[in-house]
Amino acid sequence: MDLLTFVTAGSVDDGKSTLIGRLLYDSDKLFEDQIEAVKKADKIDGELDFSLFTDGLTAEREQKITIDVAYRYFSTEKRRFIIADVPGHEQYTKNMATGASKAQAALILVDATKGLLPQTKRHLFIASLFRIDHLAIVINKMDAVDYSQDIFEDIRKQCLEFIEKLNLVDIQFIPVSSLKGDMVVRRGEKMLWYEGRTVLSYLENVEFSGSRNLIDFRFPVQYVIRPNQNERYYAGNIQSGVIRTGEEVIALPSGRKSKVNKIFVGDQERKIAFNPEAAAFSLTDHLDISKGEMIARVNNIPEKANYFNAMICWFSEESFDKSKRYGFKHTTNDTHCFVENIFYRLNIENLHRENADSLNFNEIGKVCLKTQKPIMFDPYVKNKNTGSFIIIDELTKNTVGAGVIIEKAEKNLEKNFQQNASKGQSGAILWLTGLSGSGKTTVAKKLAEKLQEFGLPYEHLDGDEFRKDLNIGLSFSESDRIKNIEIAGYVADKLAKHGIFVITSFISPYRSQREKMKERNPDFIEIFINASLENCIKRDIKGWYKKAQLGEVTDFTGISHPYEEPLNPDIVLQTDTTTVEECVDKVVEYLKNRGLLNV
Repeated sequence: MDLLTFVTAGSVDDGKSTLIGRLLYDSDKLFEDQIEAVKKADKIDGELDFSLFTDGLTAEREQKITIDVAYRYFSTEKRRFIIADVPGHEQYTKNMATGASKAQAALILVDATKGLLPQTKRHLFIASLFRIDHLAIVINKMDAVDYSQDIFEDIRKQCLEFIEKLNLVDIQFIPVSSLKGDMVVRRGEKMLWYEGRTVLSYLENVEFSGSRNLIDFRFPVQYVIRPNQNERYYAGNIQSGVIRTGEEVIALPSGRKSKVNKIFVGDQERKIAFNPEAAAFSLTDHLDISKGEMIARVNNIPEKANYFNAMICWFSEESFDKSKRYGFKHTTNDTHCFVENIFYRLNIENLHRENADSLNFNEIGKVCLKTQKPIMFDPYVKNKNTGSFIIIDELTKNTVGAGVIIEKAEKNLEKNFQQNASKGQSGAILWLTGLSGSGKTTVAKKLAEKLQEFGLPYEHLDGDEFRKDLNIGLSFSESDRIKNIEIAGYVADKLAKHGIFVITSFISPYRSQREKMKERNPDFIEIFINASLENCIKRDIKGWYKKAQLGEVTDFTGISHPYEEPLNPDIVLQTDTTTVEECVDKVVEYLKNRGLLNV
């Protein structure tokens, strides 16, 4: 059977431990002595205190809180499980990062009597940051609100409004009463209005096989085994991919090549090994490889850099200090790191980016780090294991931060940008979308003039100009429209990564395509140029709308071709009622509040 690792999280007293205790109890996964021990303990409203089945530490039981990650193992006829029950208190946010980093799914609890709380928002963002593909938002304590469907729907709406800007793919909502057992293992009779899965049914059926990277072979060497003078085995955990005997590999960063001779998993010799197995293998050549080096296939190697951009969660009471050296642990590689730049701090309430010179306790931000020696990595979106790291205080040896690598950064890129852009802010994509005649190009030109006044590097990519030059020959069919925007998005993304503000004016009618671009670049700003069709027709000096209405032009957006309005744009500009100058001022103010513009 396959093995699902999932994390349970939420704010304080949302009932995480009680939920897991009820899950184990109702699925008959507890020993009699465990049940008897809890029966002798305090009861809640005449019910067993199910939280005691998971709160194993004496201190936890005395305080009735979870203060450490409690790992539990159980199985059903369909699947095996590892549960990571993490604390809800703010001072233990790092435990959430620990649990999330290895999880394929998450249960995020919300107390039905309290709604969405700041710590729950932080956990939702961490789940997004660590790219947990499958998320169930469990609205607990439904018994305390008389199993109200209206309250469930109201909290569901709160959650959806918050997570619209997060990179979460598969989201389910489950109403439960952990105390009474409704919708945990058994459906109960109190919420007949809910037709979805129970918690156990969700866990047994969620499809997670696609979350494992079995393509890119990455093997950080943990230690070298010398059983005799003639043999040398390299041991460690396969972080991703598959390896077979006879395959050619390369040791990095040295670049020495050889072929796999023998593979052992445990005490069994094998022809093949794969993630997440611990393995040891020998090579046909005796290479001088030590701990911290990485073995990969010759034609599929990770990136090498000691400058890179990353998102980090800061766990220490002492602020993240630009002038301080920190320990840096990445796979089996230990080195030191320095903070080159802090791009922004994330406001967890509204997910806005804010200017920051440091990161304080429990804050999350985007930074550029420099490591003392190069590391071999993949961006986190491609490989979770080789794209994550922890930061260690050299004096106390405590883990003070955890992060995910976004991309390689060129040496002194930030310093060069400070000279060119005067203030050191990174670039951004200002994607103006709307109907033909809504005012995209007019606003874009005025916005470009404003950025020029600030002395900032910018480019304006216009839809009409693109079709005359780079995308000449593309029609207005659906496939060619998609290709047109794909090329424009690629160009914009490349320019923005080099510190340029890219202003685009494209109709870009497909919502899903804009959402994909937003997922790819965290500084993609979707600006909806909202104007009524009537006013767009009035502004049409070329007469395209009239031709489309007469059937002389086909596939014309707004008439014979659909335009999908943004569901949650970053900025809405009502050009029917707002002047161009007011529109530009609104964009500038937004960029300042997001920490993307320092003027």
